Amino acid sequence: MSLQTNLKGRLRNTILPKTHGLMPVFEAVVNSIQSIEEKGEGNTGKIILQIDRDKQSTLDLESKELLPIVGFTIIDNGCGFNDENFKSFKILDSEHKIEKGCRGVGRLMWLKVFDRVEIESHFASVEGCLNKRTFNFNDTLAVHKEQLVNSDVKESGTTIRLIGFEKSYREKLSTKGLSIANQLLEHVLWYFVRQGGAPNITVIDGIDSFDLDDLLQKHMHSSAVHETINIFNHSFDLTHIKFRLSVNKKHQIALCAANRLVKEDSIQGKIPGLYAKISDEAGDFIYTCYVSSEYLNDRVRSERTSFDISEDVGDLFEEITLRSIREEILNRTKEYLKDVLSKNIEAGRKRVDDFINNHAPRYRPIIGYVDNELLIVDPDKSDKDLELYLHAQWYEVEQQLVKEGHDIMQPRKEDHVEEYKKRVSHYLKKAKDLKKSDLANYVTHRRVIIDLLQKTIGLLDDGKYAREEMIHELIMPMQKDSSEIFLDSCNLWLIDERLAFHNYLASDKTINAMPISDSASGKEPDLLSLKVFDNPILVNDQTNFPLVSITVVELKRPMRNDMKEGEDKDPIEQALGYVERIREGQVKTKDGFLMPRNDHIPAYCYIVCDLTPTMIKRCKNFSLTMTADGMGYFGYNPNYKSYIEVISFNQLVRAAKERNKAFFDKLGLSSN
Repeated sequence: MSLQTNLKGRLRNTILPKTHGLMPVFEAVVNSIQSIEEKGEGNTGKIILQIDRDKQSTLDLESKELLPIVGFTIIDNGCGFNDENFKSFKILDSEHKIEKGCRGVGRLMWLKVFDRVEIESHFASVEGCLNKRTFNFNDTLAVHKEQLVNSDVKESGTTIRLIGFEKSYREKLSTKGLSIANQLLEHVLWYFVRQGGAPNITVIDGIDSFDLDDLLQKHMHSSAVHETINIFNHSFDLTHIKFRLSVNKKHQIALCAANRLVKEDSIQGKIPGLYAKISDEAGDFIYTCYVSSEYLNDRVRSERTSFDISEDVGDLFEEITLRSIREEILNRTKEYLKDVLSKNIEAGRKRVDDFINNHAPRYRPIIGYVDNELLIVDPDKSDKDLELYLHAQWYEVEQQLVKEGHDIMQPRKEDHVEEYKKRVSHYLKKAKDLKKSDLANYVTHRRVIIDLLQKTIGLLDDGKYAREEMIHELIMPMQKDSSEIFLDSCNLWLIDERLAFHNYLASDKTINAMPISDSASGKEPDLLSLKVFDNPILVNDQTNFPLVSITVVELKRPMRNDMKEGEDKDPIEQALGYVERIREGQVKTKDGFLMPRNDHIPAYCYIVCDLTPTMIKRCKNFSLTMTADGMGYFGYNPNYKSYIEVISFNQLVRAAKERNKAFFDKLGLSSN
């Protein structure tokens, strides 16, 4: 097909992603490598990739931005555009150099990204003298302005100028010369690691120069290792390379065709032990396996960005898939990196064991039901990420249990009695272990609540105390009422274990009495509006009447030291006054129902506060007795028929720890 045959139509139908704007440039460099090989220069060959920037742009001396790239110039000392090569250039889909993986469409990529191409080439004629051939190339005139004259230089070679960098492609690439040089090295790396090596390649960006040999030495962690494997009777060449940690971000498989990089697949985390950070005796490195094969050469797409190979399920005529290729390569990767991976696997398992033992014993019962490989994680994984990961595994086991439960309830006809008994036994054991996990989760939850409360009542970094809402939220969640709160969301057990199953029932203040609300409603508030301390609330383990007892809980602001006589200033008087109103039938539930009058119902009042001097004085005025540790007061008031307990925040934390110590120790949780 002649280039003049609907060239623009071919360009429209040629797909090149916007992120692959450098592909035509790199392909031009590959052409130069092949031209040098055709000449027979070997390692004496030289290639220069020059980055051409917009010299007409206004240079802001204070700006750190580089001038825009407008094109590239590729210079080599290869065999040049002799008559045979030039004839091939003018034919799309040429089979010239097909043995080298050339598809005859590389120049289409040039015009996909650049406005035009100018070529000057010096080559040896049949007679042995040097000639110079110049021509231009674009999408309207194809090859034009061709000139052929005698050359005045001493060596063959070609200069290709790619002019007019299309903006949509230019905007998607890094404009830094070093970045472009590194990308070029990746693209042509195969030539450097193969036997025979590559020509000298230099990237020039203004006054900066980057030698690819030097870059390779900086990036290489150790020498490449070659091997050949067989996949469905097709030969695949693997090159295992360890790069220094700075070169690539992730471990990967690099699928190549015709000595070009085509497709990169990250394999980080897909092999046990292959984490972001791996190291050997020489230090940290990034692993890449370069893969080449005639099978890949035959199936690479013309734009060289992908392959005509199915991803997963092969058809009747195509057994190999990209998945099967990856699996075989990963098996070889495991073998190549076995020493490194074994250390990481051990460290990963220890990370899981230590986390479960010290922080999350609730996951211990499920360990036996999770595949061993799934319990190997990156040792550097954060506690948060590890918790989420283990929770996902726990969920998978729970799903399996539910499925098995349904299967157990519907025995199969072919089941033998003994086999069915074994299935039932296995199911019951798994169910029992998951219940252990639930219990461990319950105990761990208590440990977390105690730790949070301990941190909350202490001084913050700025020397201030935590917002009172935080303490309230830990003991009795706000913005919810008991109909919306699960029992394990209320932490009244911190005050007294007998309150473990108590929930909010009523409050002393109406909505319009709350400082945070402008509502004129007289409805008794639920915790949606209860965002203040110094307000007694009624909690109970039942909602039907008559109540067998009254339990009032009042929380004071931390370090409050303005207590004095009077219900508005004395939390003890406040709680007892509320008890009296309940007994007299003056208090409504959160649902708006009056509680029935009962003059003799026993009452328990809990006041949680700091034992400041004024608070201690109020305790003494009510003849309360100091606890043996000096961290609280208690007593019975016969006039109000009420038991009163004043608990300091420190005592609250300490007592909660002591009551739960046996459970914490059983699970291996610190109770300090």
